[in-house]
Amino acid sequence: MNKKYLMMPGISLLSLVIAACSNQTAQEPGPSNPAPTAPDTQVEQPASEEEQEDGSSFPYEITTLAAGLHVPWELDFLPDGRMLFTERPGTLRMIENGQVLSEPVLAFDAPFADEGEGGLLGLAVDPDYESNQYVYVYHSYREGQDILNRVLRLKLTDQEAAIDKVLLDDIPGGVNHNGGRLKIGPDGMLYITTGERYEPDMAQDETILGGKILRIHLDGSIPDDNPMKDSEVYSLGHRNAQGLAWHPETGQLYSSEHGQSNYDELNLIEKGSNYGWPLIEGDERAEGMTSPLVHSGTDTWAPSGMTFITQGPWQNSLIVGGLRGEALLRFELDEEGRASEEPLLEVLFENEWGRIRSVSEGPDGTIYLLTNNRDGRGDPEEEDDRIIALEPTE
Repeated sequence: MNKKYLMMPGISLLSLVIAACSNQTAQEPGPSNPAPTAPDTQVEQPASEEEQEDGSSFPYEITTLAAGLHVPWELDFLPDGRMLFTERPGTLRMIENGQVLSEPVLAFDAPFADEGEGGLLGLAVDPDYESNQYVYVYHSYREGQDILNRVLRLKLTDQEAAIDKVLLDDIPGGVNHNGGRLKIGPDGMLYITTGERYEPDMAQDETILGGKILRIHLDGSIPDDNPMKDSEVYSLGHRNAQGLAWHPETGQLYSSEHGQSNYDELNLIEKGSNYGWPLIEGDERAEGMTSPLVHSGTDTWAPSGMTFITQGPWQNSLIVGGLRGEALLRFELDEEGRASEEPLLEVLFENEWGRIRSVSEGPDGTIYLLTNNRDGRGDPEEEDDRIIALEPTE
C-alpha cells in the first residue's frame, strides 16, 4: 500500500509511477438525479489492517463515512460537530451525528450550470460562524451563452441555507478549467482558485480573473495590501489550480495545479508572483516567473484538494488528493516548509478508491477523503462516490 520515493526539487519524478485513470466515461449526474442514501453504519476497509514497509501497522483506522454520493467536491466543519459538503451537480449537504441528511441544505437552480468540470465546487465555513452563521461557496452559472463562476456568502439556519450576498461574480468559466477551491487563510481573507477555461493566455493577463489565485475580504471587498491596486488578483500564471493549504508553522501558502498532460505542480505561493503558465512548465525558467517547488515530470498526478495535517501521525505532512493518479500523495517538507534536498513523497492507496478530489482534516485529527469516480472521468463502483475517514489510532 505504501510506496516511498526520494526526489530532488525541480527534477522530473521519472521513478514515480502513478496509474492513469480509466478512459471510460460515467453518466454525468445532475440535480434531477438525487444521490442515494448514505450507509447507516461505517464500513471498515481492509487497508487499515495492512502493514507499512517498515513492518509497522498503518496509523489510521479507515472507514466509509458516506456512500452513494454524487461527485462530492469539498467538505468543511461546523463548530457544533456537523459537517457540510458540496456535490458538483448543485447540492449543499449536511452530515449530522454521522449521517448524511436526506434533504439538501440548499439545492441550486438555473442559472446554475454543472457541465463538464463546472458546478457547485468550493466551500468554506466562516471562522466566526458561531456569531454570523456564514458559509461561502463557489459555483458555475450561465449568462446567455457563457459559463461564468461566482462566490456566494450563504446564511445557514438549522438545516437550511439561503443566499445572503454575491461576493464576486463574472469569473471566467467554461466546460473545463473552472478552478473553484475556496479557503480562508490565517489572515482572515478568502482565497479563490480560478481556471483559464482552456484559453492559456488568460493566465498572463492581469486584468482577467481567470487563471489566478484571488484574495478578498469576507464581505467581498478588495484588501488594500493586494499586490495589484483595486484587483482581487493575488498571483497569476495558473492553469487550473485545485488545492490551497497553509503550512501550520510557517504560514506559507501552497497550491496544487494540473499540468497540460503531465508536469503537475506543487507551488509555494508568494504574493504577486507569476507561476508561468503557459510560458513555462516543469524545470523551465523565465525571468520574472516562478517555477514549481516540485513537479511530477512525465508522470501524472492531477493533484486536487489538499491540506497540511496539524496533529496525529502525519503531523506537518502535506496531503494531496490525486484524480487521474488515483492516489493519496503525502509530501514531507523541511522545517521551513520548502522542499529539502531529498524531500519525501509517499504514494498511498494507489488505485484503491479511484479519483480523490479533496482532503480535509477534522478538529479531532480525522482525515476525510472525497472520491470523484462519478465525475464523468472515473470508473464508478456500486458505493461511489464516498467520503472516507482516516481516524488516528495512536
